[in-house]
This record gives sequence, C-alpha cells and structure tokens, in this order.
Amino acid sequence: MKKTIAIVCGGDSSEHDVSMRSAEGIASFIDPTHYIIYKVEIHAGKWEALLSDGSRCKVNRDDFSFEAEGQTVRPDFCYITIHGAPGENGELQGYLDLIGMPYSTCGVLVEAMTYDKFVLNNYMRGMGVSVADSLLVKQGRSDEVSDDDIISRIGLPCFVKPSRGGSSFGTTKVKTREALRPAIELALKEGEDAMVEAFMDGMELTCGCYKTREKSVVFPITEVVSKNEFFDYDAKYNNESDEITPARISQHLAERVSKLTSMIYDILDCHGIIRIDYIITKGEKINLLEINTTPGMTSTSFIPQQVRAAGLDIKDVMTDIIEDGINRFTAQS
Repeated sequence: MKKTIAIVCGGDSSEHDVSMRSAEGIASFIDPTHYIIYKVEIHAGKWEALLSDGSRCKVNRDDFSFEAEGQTVRPDFCYITIHGAPGENGELQGYLDLIGMPYSTCGVLVEAMTYDKFVLNNYMRGMGVSVADSLLVKQGRSDEVSDDDIISRIGLPCFVKPSRGGSSFGTTKVKTREALRPAIELALKEGEDAMVEAFMDGMELTCGCYKTREKSVVFPITEVVSKNEFFDYDAKYNNESDEITPARISQHLAERVSKLTSMIYDILDCHGIIRIDYIITKGEKINLLEINTTPGMTSTSFIPQQVRAAGLDIKDVMTDIIEDGINRFTAQS
C-alpha cells in the first residue's frame, strides 16, 4: 500500500511564501507511484490540510489526522518545509516527537541551535570550525551595546541580521556608523535578537548533504555570485545572482568543503537534507556562514540544482529521506 506523506509548510515568519513555494516543489519531487501526498499549511493559528478539490480541512492536533474523501487520514511521515518558526526552530519537531510521527529534519536540539545563528556560530567555533566574529544585541537592551563597542570589535563594513530568521529578511550590510542603528532596528523587527557579524571578503559557496543508514551523499558545490551588495532576498528569489554548479574552484578546495560538510552533518547528528553556506577567504580559508536544515526546494533552488549536477534523480533522493526517516523512527520505538 502507498504511504501517506504530509508536506508541512507555511509558518508565521516572513518566509511563509517561500515555504509554500518549496512545498510545491517537494510535491512534484516525491514519487506518486509510491506515496499519497497532501500539503498541510500551518499559519496564523490554523492547521489545515489542502485537499485536491481546493478545499481545506482542519487538522486534529491530537494525532495530526484530518478528514479527506470521506475517511480519516493520518500521515505516515511529515516532510517539513517551513522556513522559520515553527518548523525550523524545533517547535514542530517536539510536537511530532510527542505524538509519535516520523519527520524529515533534524531533532529538536539541532533545529533550535541551527535556527539561532549566534548560538550556532559559537558552538561550531568550539568545534574548531572557522566562523566570523559576532556579537548580540537584544531587543529592549540595545543601548547596552554602543556603536563604539560594535565598531571597535566587529569593524566596518559588517552585517546586521536577525539572529533567528532566514531568506535575508531584516539583513543589512552596514558600511557607516550612521547606518548601524537603523540596521539593528530593522533586524529587531524580525526577531528578539540582532546579530552583528564581521564582514568576510571572499567567495560564497553552498553545499548540500544527506545521509541514511546505507549511504552518505554530499552534493556538488554551488558557487554563488550575487549581483547585489550581498546574497539578499532578490538575489535568492528574483534571479539577481548567478548560481554555478559545480563551483569554479580547485579539486582540492572542493574536496575540503565536501569533507567539512560531511563532518558538520555528523557533529550535529543531522537528519534529512541540509545545506551549508560558506565564505572562502584569502588562502582558501573555509568559513562557516550558515546551516540550513530546511533548505529551499523549488525547482530552481540550490538542492535540486545540485541533485541534477550529481546525476541523481530527485525522486530517489526524496524516497531515501522518507524511508530512512520512517525506519529510524521504527527502530527507536
């Protein structure tokens, strides 16, 4: 019998629409000969299954079931593609753990940690991974960190971004003292904390990876060349960047990036597909920029690009993720 997959999408962050586009992509990637697919949108306090006739059905939060075509449906597996809260910060994973539902991503702790850029960077620095220096400005306490403190430690230019968030919402490249406070205020509109991060001048790369009990797959690396000041929302989603896969780098550097990506996956005990962003600075130094545990999955997103460059079938990759997630849950039960 076909297994039922719920693609969980939406969320309440600024990335809601990005998530919905990713859900469309994932629905097209999952093999319909093996799985029955539903999308479930979580938004503004509502949890609703999107049915094939265009109608919506309320999800029972006791067990994540819903009524469809005259019968009660309880998915066998949740593929989470919420970018931001509650799907990328561990909240949804905790709920699914409590009701005994297998899912596609890392567990609660890893999701919470990777969602907070400041926490993640300091943890990974402790693991010997190179990251940019940064400091935290808290909402309601921004006056505790002066402009002089920031400039003397972090320098200019620098990046100011929400510590928890994605798709470059609320992110500013700051070049002058006068632009620093407005950038912090913008970042704090997206979340409770703003991270001020040192600028790293170099090449941006991104590399996807997934592992199952049977295989370890590191995808070809993508080089990102933004046409804007940095890899902002328009560069990511409005074709204002060049994305080159495989990246135009030496074989030696490619091997080092791939090895580090695999190592980070294991250090964090990740599950499902992750994508790690790097900045390569002078001397081919590899600096961690960000870890995406629910990467974008439209047809033009980095991961599908890398899957194609690897000569793999995206349907096979999705099947690997689903079956490994179900088997892992069964083994733990």
